[in-house]
Amino acid sequence: MPQDAICTLNTLQTNASALEQVRRERSNPELQLNAMRGFLERAGLTVDELDHLNIIHVTGTKGKGSTCAFTEQILRNYGFRTGFYSSPHLVQVRERIRINGQPIGKDLFTKYFWQVYGRLDETKDAHGGTMPAYFRFLTILAFHVFLQEKVDLAVIEVGIGGAYDCTNIIRRPWVCGISSLGIDHTQILGDTVEKIAWQKGGIFKPGVPAFTVRQPGGAMPVLKERAKEIGCPLWVCPQLEDYQVDCGPLHLGLAGQHQRSNASLALQLSHTWLQRRCLPADHSFPVTTVENNGTLQAPAFSPSPIIVKGLADAKWPGRTQTLKHEEVTYFLDGAHTMRSMQACVQWFRETAAEHERSASGAVARVLLFNATGERDSAAMLKLLVTCHFDFAVFCPNITEAIASCNADQQNFNVSVENMLTRCLDNERSWRLHNRLGDNEGTQLLIQDSLPCLPEHRGDTLVFLCILSALQWITQGRDSVLADLAKSTLPVKQSVTAKAAPLREAAEIHVLITGSLHLVGGALKHLDPASSK
Repeated sequence: MPQDAICTLNTLQTNASALEQVRRERSNPELQLNAMRGFLERAGLTVDELDHLNIIHVTGTKGKGSTCAFTEQILRNYGFRTGFYSSPHLVQVRERIRINGQPIGKDLFTKYFWQVYGRLDETKDAHGGTMPAYFRFLTILAFHVFLQEKVDLAVIEVGIGGAYDCTNIIRRPWVCGISSLGIDHTQILGDTVEKIAWQKGGIFKPGVPAFTVRQPGGAMPVLKERAKEIGCPLWVCPQLEDYQVDCGPLHLGLAGQHQRSNASLALQLSHTWLQRRCLPADHSFPVTTVENNGTLQAPAFSPSPIIVKGLADAKWPGRTQTLKHEEVTYFLDGAHTMRSMQACVQWFRETAAEHERSASGAVARVLLFNATGERDSAAMLKLLVTCHFDFAVFCPNITEAIASCNADQQNFNVSVENMLTRCLDNERSWRLHNRLGDNEGTQLLIQDSLPCLPEHRGDTLVFLCILSALQWITQGRDSVLADLAKSTLPVKQSVTAKAAPLREAAEIHVLITGSLHLVGGALKHLDPASSK
């Protein structure tokens, strides 16, 4: 049963003692990679075997997943059998390990999971009882799957950072990429863009071509220095409009201006992989120009029709994704850093305005938000104020309060109480940003527990789970959610009354953002096929 495998996988989620182990290893990256090498060998794999996977290795703060999605689609369009490893998953853990763009099937996942888990479990007594943590295990599983399924290439997205990330056990990728850098995971990677750039540059390998997009502030000199130390040629990608295309401007399957630099990076990664893998050695490296600051500039070549179609066909759920269900339109974006939230706001304002122009009448705008970890949710919410929402709704990353077995989205690292406290803090920040007054003592919106809040547009609500929040926002106007009514907790009558503007509007536009886990929980309900 795949559910048994996933429940067993969840036992590997990081607990306090494992976190302490990770902290110790962080100060010694060689220790970290040695531990990963040991787990890999216990699972019956060797680092040498990974060399045969023809890997494209990609890191960055934002856009690395989108870059991988473009790259994988382009090479799949050429007829190659592709493997794609990414994180986190939105709805089902199997999404992290894809063959030819599709999450591996339940039967394959179950078969390969028990093969790898069984080998590690059998050998744990001889190794002090240790088992790899969740992400390490999935990385080993992905390598095992790709080798067993005989993929022609594997696109591997880094988990966190680069130098110390367990995917960095890869020794001989064909090409590496670094998408846009910014501040995130500061406790692990450091609190400046220079420190973060140093970590990301850790995926460079001697003699392996690497590409990066234009980077902010002091990141570029650090990347150049890392490349020089490691002996890796590093190029900066051109602007997307610089590529010569006969059919007019390139069309991207992923929405938003910020996807343009990701697409350019994907063009260079796929083009270089094709040249190095499929052409004689003298075609291995791009012809380059050197800017006056000494940076190598990658040429803007003329993409083939297959590459052009790959960019247009690319899909990456939960990132600048729009879903229209009758009178309700959902705008989903897992932005969770300041820079990605700026991009999300720009995309939402442009896209929502287009939808409003074709609406049959008045539109109600709703924000559904959550943020996790050490992220500055108050600062992200301040950016969202400019979108002029009629309601802001907050909930934890819990798919439904009346739980069915939902092992794919269980997180044992955070208590429910902590999650709800964070939601109430976020709600308070929103009220302060909107000068709605600080509403001390806001209760969760469950029957008989809500104080009477002031009635006004721009109001705020906190729900116990994603499904309750979506039910309230849509007011029965999305038939996909209508069948799920039995799964929600009843809300107080005054909360139902508060929703009058949602019932009266011709259409409802909902932006769901702040956390990929929130977006994934929403997609579980909004796109039932994603759970199959």
